Amino acid sequence: MFILLLLIWFIFNGKITLELTILGIILCALIYLFMCRFMDYSIRKDIALIQKGLFFLYYIWILVIEIIKANVQVMHLTLTDREIVEPVIVEFRTRLKTRLGRVILANSITLTPGTITISLEGDELVVHCLDKTLAEGIDDLVFERLLIKIENSSGFALPEKV
Repeated sequence: MFILLLLIWFIFNGKITLELTILGIILCALIYLFMCRFMDYSIRKDIALIQKGLFFLYYIWILVIEIIKANVQVMHLTLTDREIVEPVIVEFRTRLKTRLGRVILANSITLTPGTITISLEGDELVVHCLDKTLAEGIDDLVFERLLIKIENSSGFALPEKV
């Protein structure tokens, strides 16, 4: 949070000089100490938030890679001479504990071409796949494993309220 406060200080000032930097560090430190004292902030929570943010960046990177791979599969499916496409509906349970984690998983499945999350009730997902080849391994997704790591990282889980 301290670094974010300092960045905001520099953005609002529009320039970086030695005097502004020293004044900004002092003011941001005082504001951060106030926040730690009265607003339940701590360095430990900031470090945990940074770790969780790095996990999310990695998750987004993996999501983009999976979207590209699914695009290639769907293009292959539609452009080949294969006459029969076998759509399938898959039901599976997720190991995610929080509602937000499950919603992120359902949206990630829907974002990948060829799959649409039909319903999410509790920990059970129902997914429509364009072809049975796209349904292979859907109950053990890389998305789910990464979201479990995010939920378990740094001792606190994603918030329950969406």
